[in-house]
Amino acid sequence: MAQSEIHIVTGAFGYSGKYIARRLLDSGYEVRTLTNSPNRANPFGDRVKAYPFNFDNPEKLIESLQGASVLYNTYWVRFNYPGFSHSAAVINTLKLFDAAKKAGIKRIVHISITNPSPDSHLEYFRDKARLEKALIESGLSYAILRTAVIFGKEDILINNIAFLLRKFPIFGVFGDGSYRLQPIYVDDLAKLSVEQGQKEENCIIDAVGPEIFTYRDLVKEIGKAIGKKRPIISIPPSLGYLIGTLIGKIIGDIMITHDEIKGLMANLLCTNSSPVGQTKLTDWARENASTLGIKYSSELARRKNRTESYDKL
Repeated sequence: MAQSEIHIVTGAFGYSGKYIARRLLDSGYEVRTLTNSPNRANPFGDRVKAYPFNFDNPEKLIESLQGASVLYNTYWVRFNYPGFSHSAAVINTLKLFDAAKKAGIKRIVHISITNPSPDSHLEYFRDKARLEKALIESGLSYAILRTAVIFGKEDILINNIAFLLRKFPIFGVFGDGSYRLQPIYVDDLAKLSVEQGQKEENCIIDAVGPEIFTYRDLVKEIGKAIGKKRPIISIPPSLGYLIGTLIGKIIGDIMITHDEIKGLMANLLCTNSSPVGQTKLTDWARENASTLGIKYSSELARRKNRTESYDKL
């Protein structure tokens, strides 16, 4: 693919989309972004032009995609809440795929989740499978990247584990904590995304990192990295959800959901695939120990405040 081509990234002012956009710019591509937050702090200045998603205006959505070759789709919602939901995100993503095809987009690099299934009892994993199927059947060239946990400066899960370790004398894990996770560094995911944007063959890749942790060991490693080794106790999932809900109410966020707990405990955030990322979470956590978990990262704050950059929320 010629470097003069236009590539479009959803959410380039947010988390994973920002890293993808940066790598595209460094490679010499012209970059646009589709976003629900066109007024959010733009780390790229005039190098990235922002367009609203315009899900309710298909003509405008198609227009914002025209002239581009590749679309990198990071758009999704983590949980259901007044004003956004998984079902709405599915409908919107299907509109995005349709608009991309009509606009002449040649390839879509789509960020999905590990172990999606159309038969899953968990809405998140079931809906991700539905979107994968729609993309595969669209006739567009595609790369589907299935991530488990994405870590980096702006992440939520790893940061908030560190936050809780800093604030509380003990840490509770759901059940025995033996279920596994395979985190990938956000810039490793961005590198893979850009590499796949330059290819043509259809593929599905488990985008996982080089380390596999049980949840209990993940907490232990984060505590070790930030100098906050806490006793880790097993608690019933229902009690863990209740505690998470209470803390969430105090800080004004949804800390954890039933489906997230079930997905964790069902080992859905781990695969048997070889790693594609190279950055180790243990190394990254040690290198960022002075800032990791110093303040809480709020999903709702990011959705309610559409002007500040994520690192200020």
